[in-house]
Amino acid sequence: MNAFTTLVRLIVVTAGLMAATMANGAEFERNIMTGGPTGTYIRIGKDIAALGAECGLTLNVVESAGSLENFVGVRNRRNTQFGIVQSDVLEYLKTYEANDAEVQDAVRGVRIMFPLYNEEVHVLARADISGVRDLAGKKVAIGVKDSGTYLTASLILDILQVNDAERLPLNPDQALPKLLSGEIDAFFYVAGAPASLFADADIDAANFHLLPITEAPLLATYTAASIPAGTYAFQKDPVDLVAVKAVLMTYDYDPKKNAYHRDSCTTVSDFSSLILNGLDTLKQTGHPKWKTVDLSALPPGWQVGSCVEVGMTVDYAPKCTRKPEAPATIGNDQYLDLLRQRLKM
Repeated sequence: MNAFTTLVRLIVVTAGLMAATMANGAEFERNIMTGGPTGTYIRIGKDIAALGAECGLTLNVVESAGSLENFVGVRNRRNTQFGIVQSDVLEYLKTYEANDAEVQDAVRGVRIMFPLYNEEVHVLARADISGVRDLAGKKVAIGVKDSGTYLTASLILDILQVNDAERLPLNPDQALPKLLSGEIDAFFYVAGAPASLFADADIDAANFHLLPITEAPLLATYTAASIPAGTYAFQKDPVDLVAVKAVLMTYDYDPKKNAYHRDSCTTVSDFSSLILNGLDTLKQTGHPKWKTVDLSALPPGWQVGSCVEVGMTVDYAPKCTRKPEAPATIGNDQYLDLLRQRLKM
């Protein structure tokens, strides 16, 4: 089964299993699905939650396996208004949607909230391995099956025809100690640099390094990127590789349908406004990746949610339960107006 088929089956099957969680009656909550405890997603989620906390809106930051689980969670999990997803997940869902009724059902109602930042594809390997094609015949951890890392690693190995690597379904937290102890040869990790997993670990530069990923066949799907020298203690030189875009997803709630949809739509509108007008604060105080965010860089073929558009209007006021301090806005009204226009296209 190739990576494309694996992705589609995971989305469709998981969507069916999770549909029961949408039953009415549970107390209303606001949740954002992120990733593992050491990843960039969870730090981005905490930054967004902090914006809400300033005006008394509680947003729970939920750990997850990653992009695939987050996409399905936004579609089918109650009290899950937001999820962070990789753009290659979206691209291949769109590829399958046109000719597959099951996939059409799985993606129905899921919408873009905002595009975020590029996520670099880290491959940490033994020092004697020089490139991705050298992973042939090696033991390689590619992430767990509900994660975006699993999809991206599978696609990259398939595109480069590294078919005889032993692909192990381990998440990066599990894979790092196994690499350091010699049990595996390399592992993939898709995360916005600097990823705390690498920043906080004691990795010997003489024995391990990040692989360059510059093969031309990959550039049709992924964006060329670079991790600057010294981003991690073990990494003295810049590393050229590829990246995917992290995207904040939501659901297109209908406020006329019932109280849950109405409250969830308000939540989406509130946080759309908070992020749009608080981007400068996020760039100053949040994860370093906020500095690279372009809220207008929409993936092709995906619509912005109607509740998002409500929150982007100039006169929208979030339903705060306490008066926040005046937000530090981008400070450029023309830019904000242009951004609103582009997101509504």
